[in-house]
Amino acid sequence: MDPIDTGSGSILRQPKAVWATAGASVVAFMGIGLVDPILPSIAEGLDATAGQVSLLFTSYFLITALAMLVTGFVSSRIGGRRTLLLGLALVVVFAGFSGTSGSVGELVGFRAGWGLGNALFVSTALAVIVGAAAGGSAAAILLYESTLGLGMACGPLLGALLGDASWRYPFFGTAALMAVGFACIAAFLKEQPRPARKTSLLDPVKALGHGGLASTAVSAFFYNYTFFTVLAFTPFVLDMSPYRSGAVFFAWGVLLAVFSVIVAPRLQKRFGSLRVLGGSLVLLAVDVLVLGHGGHTAAVACTVLSGALIGVNNTVYTELALGVSEAPRPVASAGYNFVRWFAAAAAPFFAPRIEEWSDVHMPFTVAAVTAVLGALVVLVRRRSLTAEAEELRPRHATEDGVGVFAN
Repeated sequence: MDPIDTGSGSILRQPKAVWATAGASVVAFMGIGLVDPILPSIAEGLDATAGQVSLLFTSYFLITALAMLVTGFVSSRIGGRRTLLLGLALVVVFAGFSGTSGSVGELVGFRAGWGLGNALFVSTALAVIVGAAAGGSAAAILLYESTLGLGMACGPLLGALLGDASWRYPFFGTAALMAVGFACIAAFLKEQPRPARKTSLLDPVKALGHGGLASTAVSAFFYNYTFFTVLAFTPFVLDMSPYRSGAVFFAWGVLLAVFSVIVAPRLQKRFGSLRVLGGSLVLLAVDVLVLGHGGHTAAVACTVLSGALIGVNNTVYTELALGVSEAPRPVASAGYNFVRWFAAAAAPFFAPRIEEWSDVHMPFTVAAVTAVLGALVVLVRRRSLTAEAEELRPRHATEDGVGVFAN
């Protein structure tokens, strides 16, 4: 079967509302890796240390994690379209302010506001795409996965192209693109039906009382620490120009997209989700060890290769989080992301400090350990995860609700 054919038709035959939301989603995901190639330039331009600049990720993802408790509460009350537009408006404002920053403290604060807007937008985008898409939820989810991969690939490239002239330009460029996304969604997307039951602030936390979902979230927490050590700390280790660093992370993002959308489902079908996840986490641990302890060429190669393993992990974790518990998908995904995004905030904060306390190799050693810990959680909880996922698969296969910001 063609990877863009879900059996109900091509994912390319979609209404304008879907393409408007998908296009804005690409830009939203671009914002995650946008600063990667320009981290050294930002440090130089604002006379900041690597540890201070890495807080751009920490503030962004800390607010994103906390916002997971709020997004369902907001969207179930004001509707998906208004939530998307609110999120986009916040990104436009704070991305623009980021480009005017006069100090690293200001930039970190503006990135926090950007994280809130991005959480509101991305957490609602998948549900809106599924509600408006042709071809069923399978086609919509595949389209959403594609936007994530494309955004993660293009973010570093845009950062490099604009950042070569000034580290400020990528922020202005993102604000402009998101403003276009705002206009497209305002023009083409009609308001979506609101859920019959409003989501409370505590629903995602209550969902974590389920053992399978809690285990998935804890394993993903350890994995995300590894993931964002690579994303936030590696640019300082590579010590390359914005163009070269952008090219490395573009290749990384391309592998992430291909392995997430095309390769991972085929591996799951042949070997099973838990075996694929456990094996991929162990391989990721080996990869980051070589990245941190090898030479410059090995570091570049392992950075790119990590994109393939991260793509596989993202897809499998998504399915586990959405299928392992009886909680509605938006609630389960919000609880899962509430836990795992704290690791995305922690890794950029601790990696530079671990280097200061020891040497440049130790942050990657710690990242390898956390990847193994993620695999151990899957191993210890494998029977419960497998049994619960199989039992609930038919219910979720016909469920209209979908997860949010699962990747």
